Amino acid sequence: MVHPVIAEVTARIAERSRPRRQIYLERIAAAASAKPSRQALSCANQAHAFAGCGLADKSVLRDGTGPSLGIVTAYNDMLSAHRPYEDYPKLIREAAHSVGGAALVAGGVPAMCDGVTQGQAGMELSLFSRDVIALATGVALSHASFDAACYLGICDKIVPGLVIGALTFGHLPSIMIPGGPMPSGLSNSEKAKIRQLYVEGKISRAELLKAEGEAYHAPGTCTFYGTANTNQVMMEVMGLHMPGAAFINPGTPLREALTRAAAQRVLALTALGNEYRPIGRMVDERSFINAIVALHATGGSTNHTIHLIPMAAAAGISLTWADMAEIAEVTPLLCRIYPNGTADVNHFHAAGGTGFLIRELLGAGLVHEDIETVMGQGLAAYAKEPYLDDGELAWRDPPEASRDEKVLRPASRPFQPTGGLKLLAGNLGQGVAKISAVAPERHVIEAPCRVFHDQEEVQEAFQAGELNRDVVVVVRFQGPQAIGMPELHMLMPPLGVLQDKGYKVALVTDGRLSGASGKVLSALHVTPEALAGGPLARLQDGDVVRVDAVAGTLDTLVPQAEWEARPLAWADLDKHHHGVGRELFAPFRRLVNRADHGATIFASQEEPA
Repeated sequence: MVHPVIAEVTARIAERSRPRRQIYLERIAAAASAKPSRQALSCANQAHAFAGCGLADKSVLRDGTGPSLGIVTAYNDMLSAHRPYEDYPKLIREAAHSVGGAALVAGGVPAMCDGVTQGQAGMELSLFSRDVIALATGVALSHASFDAACYLGICDKIVPGLVIGALTFGHLPSIMIPGGPMPSGLSNSEKAKIRQLYVEGKISRAELLKAEGEAYHAPGTCTFYGTANTNQVMMEVMGLHMPGAAFINPGTPLREALTRAAAQRVLALTALGNEYRPIGRMVDERSFINAIVALHATGGSTNHTIHLIPMAAAAGISLTWADMAEIAEVTPLLCRIYPNGTADVNHFHAAGGTGFLIRELLGAGLVHEDIETVMGQGLAAYAKEPYLDDGELAWRDPPEASRDEKVLRPASRPFQPTGGLKLLAGNLGQGVAKISAVAPERHVIEAPCRVFHDQEEVQEAFQAGELNRDVVVVVRFQGPQAIGMPELHMLMPPLGVLQDKGYKVALVTDGRLSGASGKVLSALHVTPEALAGGPLARLQDGDVVRVDAVAGTLDTLVPQAEWEARPLAWADLDKHHHGVGRELFAPFRRLVNRADHGATIFASQEEPA
């Protein structure tokens, strides 16, 4: 039996979405075809499509009736997580040939590394890159010559963008193919400690760089539990991976076997066979509920409070922050992975991983078992772990008990009874807070505020000793319309230092943090943003601000008459609109909608009904 709150929220989303969802399903049904898609093209069109292929592919595409698999790849050498994808197309082509099909790289999508751009001007393009990835996916698949698609992507905005694109081509069976995390290096807790020592001036830049290089040291996903690894858990619980594929390390025989199996599996789901399962029909409101539950149960990235909304909207489904917050209240926290603990995702995998997690969520009635997945009907296939049996891919039950209850626990003994995401609302607007890594005694912070217009100003004030007191740091004019809503990672080390000194500290911003947000209470994604006339634009230094993650409120205690008479502040943002390509994104800043509507340029599709 599904938990009554989960069932109630699911039914509410389904009813709210019904008209839009029905139109979507009718459109993808009309796009489906029982013959190879390429055969609808003219001879000249087809010849262009296979002109560059090898002889084996040409034989299938020109003369045969086998399926054609489009590969959409986010490969580049800049992202450690995406470096392993260089060799995937060859593996996928070989796997497609083995079942009588062909595979072609349909197109590439941009994939920027937030680890490189955090604290830099390029971070102001990061959120918009999600919508660019969706658009690039549309371009890749616009040749209309594929019978299925597979998507090579892992990191922060990349998986959400690929999912939006995939659901836009919802008539195609689709599968997400991950690359796995790098082996564990310098521990995340040690890395955080060294960063704080650096901002305090206690170690040199050379010592900091050495430590960072020991933490991020090999091909594969970063090992902390940020947005990239939250993506992977969500793809598993939505049934869009091969079971257990998320956290197998790159360059291993099991990783290669899972990649080959993914290509073969998606080709079995085309309209040319007897198991047609298009992604747009397969993914429904239950799938997204499962993703939200997994987000909360693992203490995942707050970025997904933004990403899930346009992802769902691409399938005609309307989600809201209120839906996510209601689900959080009944979802226990089963994982402690940095920054919500000291373990990394390799430790999580060793403790039982996604197979154990999904089995526990199913047993507690917190996820829908009856969803469609790339493996067939039902999520139970994902309560397994992959292994090689004499060189052949197979699955087995996860361990009966967690191998490390400091990292992963059963639903009967959670770390805490709720998922840790809180929706905040008050006279400062609406935002979200992630409290799974925040000490309970810091869930409510009330203090005079200090108002800033960028991260650098905060750093300067910290270095000058101006923040050595109880303080709510407000960083405004960081929203999607203002400067693209960058993640504000530069803030965490100095705010952590202040908190460790014993001060009461909180952050309030219309910008973002992510899964990397940690021990400091933070009201994030505050909307309406300051540039749009939101209440943050009225705040002044010294105003008392209360961030209450227990009651779910976000308020200033300025008397109402004085508050309403306040003028709106203004910020000169010109320096944020030029350089590193930011001028190219002026149309995005004009079109983008609110954070609680997904902070997306696809506004007409996005805004919850």
